Amino acid sequence: MTNPSRREFLSQAGWWTLVGLGGAPAFSMLVSSCATTMTVTSKISTTIGVKTGAIDETKADAIQQNVAEAAKSFKDFTPEQEYYIGRAVAATILSQYSPYLEPDPNLYLNLLAQTLAQFSELPETFNGYHVLTLDSDEINAFSAPGGLIFVSRGMIRCCEHEDALAAVLAHEIGHVQYKHGLQAIRKSRITLAITTLAIKGVKGLGSEKLARLTETFEGSILDITSTLINSGYSRGFEKQADKAALDILDRTGYNPRGLVDMLNVMKKKLKPGGLDFAKTHPSPYWRIATLREYMAGYPKVEKKKARQDRFLKALEGV
Repeated sequence: MTNPSRREFLSQAGWWTLVGLGGAPAFSMLVSSCATTMTVTSKISTTIGVKTGAIDETKADAIQQNVAEAAKSFKDFTPEQEYYIGRAVAATILSQYSPYLEPDPNLYLNLLAQTLAQFSELPETFNGYHVLTLDSDEINAFSAPGGLIFVSRGMIRCCEHEDALAAVLAHEIGHVQYKHGLQAIRKSRITLAITTLAIKGVKGLGSEKLARLTETFEGSILDITSTLINSGYSRGFEKQADKAALDILDRTGYNPRGLVDMLNVMKKKLKPGGLDFAKTHPSPYWRIATLREYMAGYPKVEKKKARQDRFLKALEGV
């Protein structure tokens, strides 16, 4: 599969094509790809056992359950599977937020994010990193599995220079890098999908088991989007993403203090009890305190003219 062009990505049609609002094609590609990841020996042995009468199907199910229990992990998803899960998550996010389709800010954020990603621990995903601005005054940013990142206009306004905006994107890349989205999926759902696929294969599934598998996929997407939009990640995950952001910024040539500058603006703008970062993230005060130990040796951010000019020009009107 070839990556969509940047021009296509920035068009509305291109974005909807990328995230794939059609649930059935994305689901069928996910499960067919999942089927190839099953343990071949356990599948063959239980199939032969049932056919020869050595074990019944109930026993075969139990064996496959044990195999799945031993193997279940967010790490078992392939990059391709992660991408299709991310597409479904992105489609869900876009059912709640409208995209901001002005080309200049979206092109700028994509160039910035793709540059930062090259200095992360996950410089390449199945279909690459892509960013879309959300037409919302909420202070928010999300990253779906596979590298699909959303940044609200409200969040962009918390950034007074490019180093701060780079910090927002680097933080979201950190979430992708550590697969925090996939870790939001309940392990019981992973087990059910793996077990069902291992026993029968997609083509042989009856309507009841296919319905269960479909429900599992939909539930997995709900787990991730509920975490992103409603509950937020744990403090441990947020601290890990912040630390990843500092490393990425430093390697790329940005000042890691850009993250603290953004948080200082955010703490003035956030409204207690809001539905944005105030609800889903640790307070900016806590995050600044945890970052303090890493800031020694870094000077204040210098607003270099060329960098500041392109920042202001690209984001004019946001």
